[in-house]
Amino acid sequence: MKLLVIDGQGGKMGRAIVEQLKKELPEQEITAIGTNSIATSTMLKAGADMGATGENPVIFNCKDADIVIGPIGIIAANSLLGEVTPSMAAAISSSKAVKILIPINKCNVYVAGIKDLTLSEYVKAAVEQAKELISKKKCQ
Repeated sequence: MKLLVIDGQGGKMGRAIVEQLKKELPEQEITAIGTNSIATSTMLKAGADMGATGENPVIFNCKDADIVIGPIGIIAANSLLGEVTPSMAAAISSSKAVKILIPINKCNVYVAGIKDLTLSEYVKAAVEQAKELISKKKCQ
């Protein structure tokens, strides 16, 4: 399975996701795509197997990804203080991959009815969802 973790800014959320995924699914290969080099570096230090930075890596890697995990802002053009370009948001949104989006109420995107959880609680929920999807794929 091709699993992408996409994050921007300082990569704090991406780091947490990668760390938990590696703890729960050590054999799973993880590709970290940062909207900037600091985010990419942070996710690589957390244990991502490979990483790249910027618009083209997002567009290229979303084409054949099975799962994409990141903050909800990755599907909104010009979010993350403008780091997510319209092309990036379109590539992620239109990807056939299952998207596991963490609903952080920033970037002018709010999801009604979502509990106000901590980042760690959202990351844990995202990793559990990824584990469930990966185990189902292995059984098919």
